[in-house]
Amino acid sequence: MEPITEPTSEPTAADPARASAAAALAEGDLDALRRAKHQLETPPLGMKLAAIVGAPVEKLIARLPGVANDKVADATQTALRKCLQLALKTLGKQGALSAAEPRPSTKPSNLLHKFAVATTGAAGGAFGLFALPVELPVTTTLMFRSICDIARSEGENLASTDTQLQCLTVFGMGGRSPADDEADFGYFIARGALAKAVSAASSEMATKGFAAHGSTALLKLMQTVAARFSVQVSEQVAAKSIPAIGAVLGAMVNTVFIDHFQQVAHGHFTVRRLERRYGEAAVHAAYDAIDVSLD
Repeated sequence: MEPITEPTSEPTAADPARASAAAALAEGDLDALRRAKHQLETPPLGMKLAAIVGAPVEKLIARLPGVANDKVADATQTALRKCLQLALKTLGKQGALSAAEPRPSTKPSNLLHKFAVATTGAAGGAFGLFALPVELPVTTTLMFRSICDIARSEGENLASTDTQLQCLTVFGMGGRSPADDEADFGYFIARGALAKAVSAASSEMATKGFAAHGSTALLKLMQTVAARFSVQVSEQVAAKSIPAIGAVLGAMVNTVFIDHFQQVAHGHFTVRRLERRYGEAAVHAAYDAIDVSLD
């Protein structure tokens, strides 16, 4: 009988690169990046909603009336347009951060925003699909303000056009789904797919301000984000389509909805904060080196 030998694990060429990427960040920042990757690679919204309503969201979507898709598309476009015009105008007046010397960060008011969105969800649960054109713009604006609050807590300058548009793109990074091929490849691919549209819209808004709301570049960005966000909205609507869902379950669905996007926002703006400190390449390499399945 041949002697049994213990397998040896030879270091691969990737090991030094992974170790170097991790070493580039301070321990506390590496922990923050690890949490961010957990948040950005979070389970899709549909899975979270299925756990709440006790039914696969895909089957619920299939049961929605044909008019639902048009209602979701129209309501999503309206919601994103209103949250960009209204929420940012008010937030921009609340003591804009200095890009050069950001003030010390304070924790975002996540619970307050969740409570507000739960209230709109209760109303939506009572009136169903008919409430969507009214409820979604309000819910999305509240969510958007929460995303901006999270951005501020990570040192972003809310007076910056780029920051404002980055807050908007969080709705386009909300999760993976069969309708979004690029999102299956991870956060940086989804973010990169939006980068060109963000850059073009940012350039126009920097010179025209809110007068650019009808511009081609900003409209294209809005349509791109809306196409991605509408997938998540459809899942939310489907979860609320259960007969006699009631106000309580409607509030729960909306709470899961905003919690999902708050996690994405925390992850996204943590990555951006670290990129400002270490550079995009170093953070990207460290992000890739993190194995979330082992953390």
